[in-house]
Order: sequence, then structure tokens, then C-alpha cells
Amino acid sequence: MTSALTLPTGSPLVSSPSEPPPGATPLPYELDRMLALRMPDLVATRRWIHAHPELSGHEIATAALIVRELAAAGLEPRLLPQGNGVICDIGRASGPVIALRADLDALPLTDAKDVPYRSTVDGACHACGHDVHTTVLLGTGLLLARLAAEGGLDGRVRLLFQPAEETVPSGAPEIIAAGGLTDVAGIYALHCAPYLPAGTVGVRTGPLTAAVDTVEVALSGAGGHTARPHLTTDLVHALGRVIVDVPALLTRRMDPRAPLSLVWGTVHAGTANNTIPGDGFVRGTVRTLSVDAWREAQDVIPELVRDVLAGTGAKADVRYHRGFPAVVNDEQATATITTGATRALGQHGVVPAEISMGSEDFSFYLEQVPGAMFRLGTGDPDSTIRRDLHHPGFDVDERSIGYGVRVMTHTALAALDALPGEGAA
Repeated sequence: MTSALTLPTGSPLVSSPSEPPPGATPLPYELDRMLALRMPDLVATRRWIHAHPELSGHEIATAALIVRELAAAGLEPRLLPQGNGVICDIGRASGPVIALRADLDALPLTDAKDVPYRSTVDGACHACGHDVHTTVLLGTGLLLARLAAEGGLDGRVRLLFQPAEETVPSGAPEIIAAGGLTDVAGIYALHCAPYLPAGTVGVRTGPLTAAVDTVEVALSGAGGHTARPHLTTDLVHALGRVIVDVPALLTRRMDPRAPLSLVWGTVHAGTANNTIPGDGFVRGTVRTLSVDAWREAQDVIPELVRDVLAGTGAKADVRYHRGFPAVVNDEQATATITTGATRALGQHGVVPAEISMGSEDFSFYLEQVPGAMFRLGTGDPDSTIRRDLHHPGFDVDERSIGYGVRVMTHTALAALDALPGEGAA
């Protein structure tokens, strides 16, 4: 294994039961035993990735590690043109494909944890769990490779290790452009959920995460002395109207059955208390679970800005930037995940997933093929401490890696079994 990290003997985060959880269905060809034997290596891999995070678009070492591990298992992975992502097929050389996706990139945060695998890169940290996503998909690929070698994989599974999920533009279109969705009949992904205990997954049909866009309103006008505002364009007043009135009016312009959120995160104008500035700006995010509202927002919001500023004399430059569509889970794909997760964890390991107003570029794949994302519980059930995603102290119960591999593997087999004309895997 590529990791030089030493794992503590007997650590509960390293151990993995050799048998499936109570009420679960064993994987074929004694893959559960193989998973149990590989768990220390998988945990070491996760810790190496965590200690060596790479920011969006620069996942070169992470991708190289994945290629080495998959090639050692007898597979033929291929790098993306920039070397920052990996695509690998397992099983048949032709026919419909079931795709499984993981994201590789870290966040531009400083790791605040005091652990042996703390980030060694200043200003970069796997605070969103992509190290776990990557390790789970790698572990799933290794099990499926063994299954294919034994003649037990009736179909084709494609692993998609995607760069740059955390940025706009993101890496999903890069994977798609490289042929990642060619012949794909369905696609599945997971995301860490620290509010769920390890050993559980959350599933949901329909919207799971929100669409998100960014908007910037830059204002300009004749500045001057605060003693004579009538001789100026009072830019701070104009910005205040944009900040307060545009979100309020948005609720009257959009269908209330498909609410849309506009929240400002940055505002800047001026440097002196007695001077009216000549320019300023406000930036924020737009979020919605509705496809229709998302499509309308880029026309409605600039129009509202112009209406609110009428009479102020301020000139506005509204820059609206498309981000990610909403992740909307397909009903049949969600049913397939439910089947796979129930087989992997037992009936009590599957719970309803909450809707998140965060965003995920997995949505780009779902615009082209049916699929679904599930929440992988990563919380330590014996701890009262819960660090949320994007927190510099975020960490996971590493037992979730084994659970995630079982769920992904069972889901892939269930998805292959559900393909028209395909036999049971």
C-alpha cells in the first residue's frame, strides 16, 4: 500500500467485522471476507489521502494512487487528459454500464485536527469527506474486480473518480467530455453524512441537494461628502436597498410552491465614515430545489435589482453566474439504492435522508442519465461531538468505509440485475 502511515493495532476505526451486519445479505464469492482483510489497507489509503489533500483541478497524486491500485488488481484504468481524474471499466467489454462516481478534491481550509493523519498541506483539508468517497469507490472497484475475475460479474461497472467538485466550473463536465457517460444506463454516488451514525445510510427520492448560483451586484455613482448627499449618488443607501429589498421582493415574484433563497455573503463600499463612495458591491448565493425556479432566477433577479435601484441614480452591473443544478434522485435508482443498502446493512441501516440546501455537481450527470445519490453515515455513534461538513475539524468514523463499500457493491449488483435483458449478478 502507498501509505506510510502506521495504523494502531486493534483500533476500532481499523477493525471490520468478517461477517455482514445483522440482517444483511452476504456478498457473493466471499467478498465480505476479502473486504475485512483489506480494511486496514483501505483505512491507510484514506489517511494518506487525508494527509496529502489536493485542491480542485490538481488531484494528480490522488489520481496516480488510484491508477496504481486498480492496475495492481488487473484492471485498466485511464487518466483524464489533465491527469487529475480516473475512469475504469470492470467486467464486459460492451453493453450497458452502471456507473459509480466519487470526487477527489479537498477544500481550501486549514486542518484543525490533532491526529496522525492531519493534513500536511497548508491551507488544504479534506473537510467534506472526499477522501472517504474516493476510498469507498476504490474498495468497491477492488471487490468488483475480484468478482469479475471469478466470472461472477454479469455486466459492466464503470468507476468515475472525478476532480474538482468544490469549484465552479466543476469536474463533472470534464468526466462527461472524456466519455464517462458513454453507454451508461444508471449512475450512483454517495456523500458523507456526519449527522448519521456509521452503519446507516440515508436515501431519498426526488430533490436531495439544491441548485446554486452566485450573483454579484456592482454599483457606481457620483460620490462625495456625507454632509451633501443631495449632490451625490448615495451608493451605500442604494446597496442597502439591494440587500434588503431584492430578497424580499423575490418571494413575490417566484412561485411560492417552489421557493428560492437569495442570501448575501459579502458587501463592500467605502473606507471613510464621512465620504460617500463612488463604487461598491454585494455578492451572494441563489439556491432552490426547483428546476423551473432555477431557470427563471437568472432573468428575474437582475430585473428586480433594476427596479429597486430606480430613482437612486446608481448604475448597476449585475453578474449572474450559473453554478450547479439540483440533485434530483430518480425514483427507480433510489429504489435500487434502497435494495442494495438493505442487503448491505440490514433493514434498520436504511433511513430517510434529509434535503440539503447545499449543492453537488453530481447533478450534471443526472441531467443526462437516471441515477441517485445516498448519504453515508460517518458519525461515531459513541461520541457526542459532531463536526459538520466544511468544518476544519471534520473527521469520520472510519468504520463507515467498510459499510460504504458494502452498500456501493450491493447497489452496483442490484443495478446490473435490474437492467433489461441482464441476468442476475
